[in-house]
Amino acid sequence: MRRTIALLAGTALVAAMLPAATATAELKNDPGPSGADRATLAAGGQVAVKAPAGKAPTGVNPYLGLVPDPTAIDYAAWRQAAEKQGALRAQKRALRAVAASPILVDEDEVDGTQGGNDSPALAQPVPGFGTKGKQNPRARILGSLDPEIVTRAAFTPKAEDDGAIPLAADTGIVNTRSGITVNSTIGDGPHGSAGTDSGDFDFFKLTINAASVGETMTADLDTPTGSLDPMVALFNAAGEEIAFNDDSGGLDSLLRFTFTEAGDYYLMVTGFNSTPADPFDSASGNGAGSEGPYTLLLDVARADVDFYSVQLRKGDVLGTSVTGAAGVVTVWDSAGREVHGSGQDLTFIYPPNSPLPGGGNAVSEHVADEDGLHYVSVSDGDGNYDITVEAYRPNLEGDKVTQTIFIDFNGQRLNTAIFGGPGVVTLSPFRAFLGRWGLTTADENALIDKIVAEVTENVKRDLADSGLNDKFRLKILNSRDDADPFGEVNVSRLIVGGTIAESGVNTIGIAQSIDPGNFDTQESALILLDVLSGPANDDASLNFYITPASNKIDFIAQAVGNVVSHEAGHFFGNWHVDQFNDTLNLMDQGGNFPLLYGVGPDGIGGTADDPDVDFGEDEFNPSEGFTGIEDTRGRLATVLTR
Repeated sequence: MRRTIALLAGTALVAAMLPAATATAELKNDPGPSGADRATLAAGGQVAVKAPAGKAPTGVNPYLGLVPDPTAIDYAAWRQAAEKQGALRAQKRALRAVAASPILVDEDEVDGTQGGNDSPALAQPVPGFGTKGKQNPRARILGSLDPEIVTRAAFTPKAEDDGAIPLAADTGIVNTRSGITVNSTIGDGPHGSAGTDSGDFDFFKLTINAASVGETMTADLDTPTGSLDPMVALFNAAGEEIAFNDDSGGLDSLLRFTFTEAGDYYLMVTGFNSTPADPFDSASGNGAGSEGPYTLLLDVARADVDFYSVQLRKGDVLGTSVTGAAGVVTVWDSAGREVHGSGQDLTFIYPPNSPLPGGGNAVSEHVADEDGLHYVSVSDGDGNYDITVEAYRPNLEGDKVTQTIFIDFNGQRLNTAIFGGPGVVTLSPFRAFLGRWGLTTADENALIDKIVAEVTENVKRDLADSGLNDKFRLKILNSRDDADPFGEVNVSRLIVGGTIAESGVNTIGIAQSIDPGNFDTQESALILLDVLSGPANDDASLNFYITPASNKIDFIAQAVGNVVSHEAGHFFGNWHVDQFNDTLNLMDQGGNFPLLYGVGPDGIGGTADDPDVDFGEDEFNPSEGFTGIEDTRGRLATVLTR
């Protein structure tokens, strides 16, 4: 999906623009990302050209923004920026006074061994930790990861062509504690840039027998010389991609995968951004990408993972960070389900007053929606680690505390620097966009009524009806019916109006932060309307889905209300979830807009088959670097409880 968005110079130009066209078969020529681009994003890769190493990212913050086109996001640059900004935030946080010293815990598992605390069932307790009474909400855990030692043998690359599964070089790896070291080159095959230019791939075969099930493959790609930006993927014998990595600690790649069944597997090394359409055909690439020499360290061995259990109460906001040898920290709920796995530090997205820890190799968090034991694990490393674990009560706790969200349809003069914009700007009001949907000012009140009703259903009524929140304290106001309360205690606002050009922020919607625990209750978000009311040849526009069969007001209200709810979800701690699976969720990232807008199977908005899109359980967005299941409804219900 490649789109050019018309930029507007100001409010006067909004009214002067031609009405957006009604969707027709001829105009519907933007179906979103191509199949190949979807596959790349769904695997956790990126499509956009990468900025040079060390250069600041451009464009809107993709973790906070509902972007029109996810294929334009340079996640590599944003990850580098996040690492630097997370470290700066950790330095500032370290200067704050802390109320109590943490509990100190030493790992019980004997150094150099495994199996003592390698699962939730065997998790080592952290006694005295918690947020109740005389418990200590801070702990520091010292331990070590001790994977099996592997001796890697030098491996001579197979003569080209080795660019497909049938042509793969057999590594001879058939059991645990075996590995190889390979020095080879991307670009020297018949399909590199000097050949057919469709793309050069190097495939390596591993055979996993029954004794090796449960072992972990580590594929470490290094490029000490040359210009190769490597990517690595793992395929099963059927040619299905089951694991992928692009960039891990810079532009080099590191892929770990634990085998759950025996069989033949195939590791592919390639250069950004070259992928095969068919892993059985070495000539099926989408074009040669970056090329150059690489060193591959490949082994299969038993990895070490250490689990610790902590007692949490419903509403506890858990934050954890790890330094030292561990590369991944993961939080598991009371059922032993992965709810937030992380190999990065994205705490620069938190509001400044959030108390949650950060600054490590990896940072994770979780909002507990039930009482009971929860688990923190560390993995992906060899050597000593140092874990910080802290728990806080949500900011709104208290019988007389109410959160207000104010939906502002009047346009605003505000400083968009908080969203990465240029500074103080004036945004056009909601009514300026009605004509672009083929509506008139006579429709404004009905549309506002239905938008407010949709947001109320999404972020209030559904949570109350679900039983997740029996002490719900949320008030929803709007600019037509209520005086503007922004600036008062516990009031956040959602501005519905304005354009990309007016705001200087290239997005559909964007929130000020992602705030697990809702520690900042006075934030802002934008829901810009130029893309949503744009021409019908853009799948991000609501006009793309409107036909004479549509109930236009119902559909526009539903879709705009869902986008407003999406941005409110960020206020209350929700991250983006996977927009390319089949699960409907209000926290879907951009790129698959029918899911977020609630367009039914007929492809037309505002008809009887349109689904109700809600918060709920879904997988984290793969491109944003987290793993596990996010309960976007449970997080909202928990932090909005008195």
